[in-house]
Amino acid sequence: MITRRAAILSGAAALAAPAFAQTPSLRALAADKGILFGSAAASYELKDADFTALLPREAAILVPEYEMKRDVVEPSPGAYDFSGCDALLNFAGTHGLRMRGHPLVWHYANPPWLEEAVRSRRDPRLLTAYVSALARRYRGRMQSHDVVNEALVPPDEGATGWRPCFWLDAFGPSYLDMAFHAAREADPAAQLIYNDAGCEQDTPGHDLFRKHVLELLDGLLKRGVPLQGMGLQAHLAAFGPKVNQRKLGAFLDELSARGLAILVTELDVDDEGGPRDTDIRDRAVADEARRFLDVALDNPAVRTVLTWGLTDRYLDPPLSWRLRLSGFKGRRLPYDARLRPKPLHAALAQAFRAARSRSGPGGQLR
Repeated sequence: MITRRAAILSGAAALAAPAFAQTPSLRALAADKGILFGSAAASYELKDADFTALLPREAAILVPEYEMKRDVVEPSPGAYDFSGCDALLNFAGTHGLRMRGHPLVWHYANPPWLEEAVRSRRDPRLLTAYVSALARRYRGRMQSHDVVNEALVPPDEGATGWRPCFWLDAFGPSYLDMAFHAAREADPAAQLIYNDAGCEQDTPGHDLFRKHVLELLDGLLKRGVPLQGMGLQAHLAAFGPKVNQRKLGAFLDELSARGLAILVTELDVDDEGGPRDTDIRDRAVADEARRFLDVALDNPAVRTVLTWGLTDRYLDPPLSWRLRLSGFKGRRLPYDARLRPKPLHAALAQAFRAARSRSGPGGQLR
């Protein structure tokens, strides 16, 4: 028999429950279709008790936001600091989550000493030793690694081919080969991914960028490099260049025809340029994500989807001082700063429900 006092207490508990407790879990909806859903996370976010209740409920896989970037991990030569990534990995282990590594080699976020050392010595070990150290430390514990990140000039900078950087200057395009071979030797099990931004939208620059991506991937495969998949960052724009569903679908078909896994690695939707009305911005963000996901999840090679964060709570302030003065705060992730689900969350949920079921190796059990 339920007493009046018990009913009152039960009602009060329901009112006190966080808003996300009343929404469907993206993790569960994706898993129902054999899709692994997850998010970027940062070790400092683990100090937020509300967020650490949300994170394992929504995400089945984590990727470090910055804890595997070289300026953090190796601030001085040979002096490694794995504490941030270890903290995330420990959290993941406690809550039954998987993890993926990001990034092993990048032109950006490197310690100040590295570029001068590479240019002066041109020693391949300056690349391969770092890749080996990370991949070996987390051997058997990472679902995948973004082995090389953003090796091409992006569409908004002309999509002219190889991105100029000290790795390219010292070793030519073979720096990618070196990185992938070192990662495979250090971790035979992790899925090895090339990750980039600029494949999703519809401008002449994006068309050219997609062409360069396929050429890059074909070169790696032809040379026997142990590449296993392509990571689409999927940084979309609610009020900028849109996704062309036909072109995106054709590009994904090109990737899967090469036998490559396709991972959505950093999904978010920039709402800069929209009106101050948050309802309008939120709807535009959700609509663009839905346009992308309708195509992406129609391709069975897409079995992993991560957003670049779950909540707007930790978003950096806008780069533009005008936007800061106007009080504009980005709303590009599934939950707002108070951990309330937004239309983007509903769009993700709808996309997972509508997705075809995946089966066979490489689904949510990877």
